[in-house]
Amino acid sequence: MRYALLINERPGAYDGLDEAQRAAITAEYVALRDDERVRSGERLRPASTATTLRAGGLITDGPFADTKEVFGGFYLVEAPDLDSALELAARIPAVRLGGSVEIRPLVE
Repeated sequence: MRYALLINERPGAYDGLDEAQRAAITAEYVALRDDERVRSGERLRPASTATTLRAGGLITDGPFADTKEVFGGFYLVEAPDLDSALELAARIPAVRLGGSVEIRPLVE
């Protein structure tokens, strides 16, 4: 089954980290791409670069999310079951840095 691992980061999670710590976290994300279950994935630019479109053609700069987390990227994975997808999601650094990962099955 295919799953989307939707990464929600806590704003400011990387504040106070030095360059070596940031590089180590980036390496963890890159290492996930090497897992045979991962089909693709991308990191998004910061939420401040977003443009939001609403009904009636209303366009605003920035995101609209009444949340403490910001959607930061995703992985598309193929895993035999939810437990396997959860194991991958648990390796995503955003989780231990105060964010979350939503694991959602794709429509087949």
